[in-house]
Amino acid sequence: MNVGEITPRQFLVRLTQPKPVVLVDVREDWELKIAAVPVDFVHIPLGQLAQRAAELDPATETVVICRSGGRSLQAATYLARQGFTQVNNLSGGILAWSAELDPSIPVY
Repeated sequence: MNVGEITPRQFLVRLTQPKPVVLVDVREDWELKIAAVPVDFVHIPLGQLAQRAAELDPATETVVICRSGGRSLQAATYLARQGFTQVNNLSGGILAWSAELDPSIPVY
């Protein structure tokens, strides 16, 4: 089981590379209404991940985001245990994204 860490800036650079990567947001619906991620993502709240993990491709690099990095680390660890070979936690979550890249994203 190997879960890496990636910063929001590193993730945006990663998006420019040809190999596919999927961003999974594990926050709740109400959180997305406050502070949405400004790139394409798959929304699977943490509480639904076990039931919906089959919607994701274990062979595709997966980056998981939440508010601050705690729930996404739990989700990334779960996915790694399910056989996902390339899983990264987005360090600091949407709070870090707002602080480092886009201060127009609300902090909550």
